Amino acid sequence: MKLGRRQEGRWAWRLTGFVTLCVYIFMFAPIVATVILSFNASMFGGFPMTGFSLQWYAKLMANEQVLTAFRTSLWIALVTSAVTTAIGVVTAFALVRFEFPGKQALSTLVILPALVPETILGVGLLVLIKAIDQPRTMLLLVLGHILLAVPYVVLITQARMVGIRRVFEEAALSLGASRFSSFREITLPLLIPAVVGGALLAFTISFDNTSASLFWRPAGVETMPTQILSMLKISISPEINALGTVMILVTVGIPLVGGLILQSLTRLKRRDQPKEETL
Repeated sequence: MKLGRRQEGRWAWRLTGFVTLCVYIFMFAPIVATVILSFNASMFGGFPMTGFSLQWYAKLMANEQVLTAFRTSLWIALVTSAVTTAIGVVTAFALVRFEFPGKQALSTLVILPALVPETILGVGLLVLIKAIDQPRTMLLLVLGHILLAVPYVVLITQARMVGIRRVFEEAALSLGASRFSSFREITLPLLIPAVVGGALLAFTISFDNTSASLFWRPAGVETMPTQILSMLKISISPEINALGTVMILVTVGIPLVGGLILQSLTRLKRRDQPKEETL
């Protein structure tokens, strides 16, 4: 009886692993194909490949429309990351450390944009803009990206803030430090992992945003995702595959590099702590 149950458990795990593998192949096979075809020497993006070439990346670097869209997305993502990080840290600190009227309502309001699909949110804000006769501008586009990224930064920072013991801040306050000095010298350094993670996530969300940018961007302004869509309307060429590869490297590579740097800094601090204690 026990042997039969073990065999059933093994087959269940094998079936689960097989289904999981199929899901991963279904999700990542198109991405791998896009990266491979970006090096295809032929102008027709398909298999079998006729040779290895970097000509499509060279053409991509010479395409002024793509470069302009890249600079626009980079600028918007950097501004969004900086503003949302500041807002997220202050909001998370207030929600965790203080009690005030309307706290639950504020928490729900901050998280709400993450619960609403981006397409619905984009259409709703577009209707509001049209109703008040407000033209679409770069400022509104940046504010829209900030609105989409703030909930994630708040959630990450709030989760880290809950794990920081209040006694550290209270000890600093009891020794005569102001509340701002206590936050700057005690709380903020402990929040650095969440701050860096939230900033990188906000950058990625803004840089890779498609649906909301389609509704909020001013006329004549293209971001990288909208530029890819406009190029797809004409034809599917290896140049688009090269552009997609660049997008993959940016949206995946930046968080990975940031995480590795953060882990390295954490390890260095842990190594230095025993030395300081011995001194």
